[in-house]
Amino acid sequence: MLGTISGAKVFSATRAKEREELGENITRWLRANPGLEVVDKIVTQSSDQEFHCLTITLFYRDIAA
Repeated sequence: MLGTISGAKVFSATRAKEREELGENITRWLRANPGLEVVDKIVTQSSDQEFHCLTITLFYRDIAA
């Protein structure tokens, strides 16, 4: 990971419609937090017989600090 990390934001979706909207939700969050810089990310996919979960974790630092 690059630089100092100030925090992490986790986006997770299980239902198909939620997974389709995940990118828009992340973009909306990034636009609402212009003082943060994403320094790394982890994409995790898991599933069982019924559910398919997609999780995107963003690690960020406060560029104003």
